[in-house]
Amino acid sequence: MLIREVQCRSLLSRSRLADYCINPYIGCQHACIYCYADSYTRRFTEHTEAWGEFVDVKINAPRVLEREVEIKPKGTVFLSSLTDPYQPLEEKYNLTRRLLEILLRHRYPISIQTKSVLVLRDLDLIKRFSDGEVGFTITTLNDEHRRFFEPSSSPVEDRLMALSKFRESGVKTYVFLGPILPHISDQDIDEFLREISRAGADYIYFDRLNLKPGLWVKLENRLKDNEPDLIEEWRRILSESTDYYKSLKARIFKTAGELGLNCIFCF
Repeated sequence: MLIREVQCRSLLSRSRLADYCINPYIGCQHACIYCYADSYTRRFTEHTEAWGEFVDVKINAPRVLEREVEIKPKGTVFLSSLTDPYQPLEEKYNLTRRLLEILLRHRYPISIQTKSVLVLRDLDLIKRFSDGEVGFTITTLNDEHRRFFEPSSSPVEDRLMALSKFRESGVKTYVFLGPILPHISDQDIDEFLREISRAGADYIYFDRLNLKPGLWVKLENRLKDNEPDLIEEWRRILSESTDYYKSLKARIFKTAGELGLNCIFCF
């Protein structure tokens, strides 16, 4: 694992996900095989290491944010779009926590998305935001599949527990089921929705798997090792016009409606 401490010139970036987004790190230890940030990050860095094998730590991020909040219009801040703000290194560097302290002091609304229960460490801060939410990405209830595709992320059961704790503390919560892994994410979709309902999420986002440059090769290799029978079906679903997502959406709507869950589809 290559870990470098780097200096950044700016931190608050305009975003389509919120008014701004903050990425305290470049790269991510969670090493999710499907992550779109892999190809995007390589366009702007010289990293040649495998995804999950490098992280650049923006060591001066708090100082840069202190300057930017004084000169930029206030808006909702999303943490994070190209990394996980609570990957294991955060326990050492505390960058995300220090950034939250600044945003809280300046009364910025926040939206956090993570696969890590380390976010519970900052519950004391997050619940003090008058406008804040915490979301957990969950692509499957099957923890064996979670280890295949998201090897260094927190176990699914732990994420659901963390979501419940935030909800009990009065923090708005959501789940992001994205990307939908064909015939894996939907294998237990009805039970998935029931678990989310029990955990108390305010709403759920859904997004399909989009193939970025070089991604199919990585996915195919991972499927060969773990789910070889799915290779041809994935190739068909991801490369052709099929009714797969249309029928899945209808199934989700039906069960979510029965449970009173709010669903937002990104496809």
